[in-house]
Amino acid sequence: MSRAGSAGRLADIALFLDAAALGSFSAAGRRHGLSPAAASAAIARLETALGATLFERTTRQLRLTEEGLHYRQYSEQALDLLAQAEDGLHAGGDTVRGVVRISAPSDIGRQLLLPLLDDFAALHPQVRYALTLTDATADLVQDEVDLAIRYGQLPDSEMVARLLHPSRRVVCVAPALAAKAGLPAMPRDLAALPTLVLSTRDGAPQEWRYRQDGKRHSLRLQGTQHSNDGEIIRRWAVAGHGYAYKSLLDIGDDLRAGRLQTVLDAYFTDSAPLNLLYRRARFQPPRIALLADFLVRRFAALPA
Repeated sequence: MSRAGSAGRLADIALFLDAAALGSFSAAGRRHGLSPAAASAAIARLETALGATLFERTTRQLRLTEEGLHYRQYSEQALDLLAQAEDGLHAGGDTVRGVVRISAPSDIGRQLLLPLLDDFAALHPQVRYALTLTDATADLVQDEVDLAIRYGQLPDSEMVARLLHPSRRVVCVAPALAAKAGLPAMPRDLAALPTLVLSTRDGAPQEWRYRQDGKRHSLRLQGTQHSNDGEIIRRWAVAGHGYAYKSLLDIGDDLRAGRLQTVLDAYFTDSAPLNLLYRRARFQPPRIALLADFLVRRFAALPA
C-alpha cells in the first residue's frame, strides 16, 4: 500500500472508531469535516477492503457487528500505539498516555484500587482512567474493558489471568451482634440468624459455599437485608446488621481492628483468589501492560 493509501486507511479507521463511539456516521463525519454521504462512503470503502460488515444499520440505530467489535479492539490499539510513538519522539521515548478502562468489585475498588491508581498516575500523569465498580462479571469485549479485577477462577480461556492476591471466603459478623444474636454451631444455623445477602445481576442471592463431611454444600439464604453492592454488605456487617459472606481480602482491616470476627472457619474454606484479567493480545498498549505489572506487584505486597 502506498503512503497516500496508508494515510487514507488510517483516516478511515479513525472515522470508523468515531462512528462506533458516537453511534452515527453523520456525527463522525462532522468531526472529520466530511458530509454524511462522504462519511458513509468512507465506511463502505473500509468494509470493502476488509471484506467484512462492520455495522448493522437501521433507521433508528447504528450498532457494531461481531466483526466490528473485533476490528475496533485492534484498531484502537493500533492508533494508540502510533500516537504513543509520536509522543515518544518528542518526549524522550518514555511517555505513557491514554485511557485505561477498568472494572473491579466495589469493595476492592474503593478500599484498595483507588489509592493504587493514584500512585500509578503520579508515575504516569498522562494516563487517565474509566473505572466501573460492579460485583457482576465483566465481559471485556462487550463492556469495553481493558483490565478487570475479579474473584474466582477464569471462565474464559481467551483471557489472560494473573493472580493479584490469594484469599478465601468466610462468614463474618460484628462482635456485638454475635453476642446478642448468638453464634452458629453449624452452617445451617445461619438460616435462623440475621444475614446480609449479595444479589447477583439476575437478582438471585449469592451462594454461601462450604464443606462438610468431605462434601461441598451451599446455602441460599433469604437474608435480612440485600444489596447488589459488596461494599454496602461490608458496611452493614460492621454496623451489626447481620452475618455476611465476604472475602478475607475485603474485610482484612475490619478483622485486624476488631470490627468484625469470622465464624464457622472449619466449614467455609473455599479459595477465592483475586485475579487481574485482560484480553490476550500480541501487542498490548504500554499503559495497559505497565499498569497490569504495577497492580500485580502492589497487590502481592498486601498482608496475607
